Amino acid sequence: MDTVHIAVVGAGVIGLSTAMCISQLVPRSSITVISDKFTPDTTSNVAAGMLIPHKYPDTPVPTLKQWFTETFQHLSEIAKSAEAVDAGVHLVSGWQVFRSVPHEEVPFWADVVLGFRKMTEAELKRFPQHIFGQAFTTLKCETSAYLPWLEKRIKEGGGLLLTRRIEDLWELQPSFDIVVNCSGLGSRQLVGDSTISPVRGQVLRVQAPWVKHFIRDGSGLTYVYPGTSYVTLGGTRQEGDWNLSPDAELSREIFSRCCALEPSLHRAYSIEEKVGLRPSRPDVRLQKELLVQGGQRLLVVHNYGHGSGGISVHWGSALEATRLVMEWIHTLRTPAPMSKM
Repeated sequence: MDTVHIAVVGAGVIGLSTAMCISQLVPRSSITVISDKFTPDTTSNVAAGMLIPHKYPDTPVPTLKQWFTETFQHLSEIAKSAEAVDAGVHLVSGWQVFRSVPHEEVPFWADVVLGFRKMTEAELKRFPQHIFGQAFTTLKCETSAYLPWLEKRIKEGGGLLLTRRIEDLWELQPSFDIVVNCSGLGSRQLVGDSTISPVRGQVLRVQAPWVKHFIRDGSGLTYVYPGTSYVTLGGTRQEGDWNLSPDAELSREIFSRCCALEPSLHRAYSIEEKVGLRPSRPDVRLQKELLVQGGQRLLVVHNYGHGSGGISVHWGSALEATRLVMEWIHTLRTPAPMSKM
């Protein structure tokens, strides 16, 4: 066969990065990204975009570390290039502080970020409610810039962006040879995955240009993440909550918690509320699936369920999804009966 036609369903950071990765690494491929929502209306647009990974109960830590390392290296190259401003990728230093000494004083990702070390007593005096801390430099990915930049790169590579709601993956057969499912929370209906559910996150975006360092409570619930355009204050972690409307009482609570970490935020202005529903499941679903219906076959690669950690591992999981796509292409191009797959 000649050109392989590939549909990527979903246009958040997972879908767009997977589409870009396939277009770069898979020769003779035609990419179409299909989604009912594109930037700025995706869950990824609400994400603060800090590269600090978290664990998934059923995803092995070595796998997670590989995805994070590949993502960190990829974004580091962007951060030191002329593309950095357009892509919204930059380095940011700061502290993660704890009210008690954590079980893991050195997390699995410590040797991936830059300059990881234990905080000094002098540094900890800044946070009187906390007794232990870690200092390091990581990357921040401003999704309001990064998603449009990914879209632009995909189109420059010959890819298409199509606004359309897909109710069933079979709608895409026979127009496409392979379908890559990056539909996140949409996979609950699209492929009947009952293990994926929303974790509601509410954040504030404020103007506080004097805040230059990130501060993150070890629980991951309260954080101050400075960016180029605004400072993101968070957050919430409300499992099973589908409500996309901001809660004024929660906003007051978030602001209060963040001011306790960084008192200068009392002077913050132009406060904007944002809500996103993180697509969470016990592990990231990254696998091939052969769908069969009435004698027809549909070759699928799933890449979804990253929860709040999507930005931190997006390029690594896109590389893995691309490897799976290449395995399907090898199957398509091998003159053997499909029944042997």
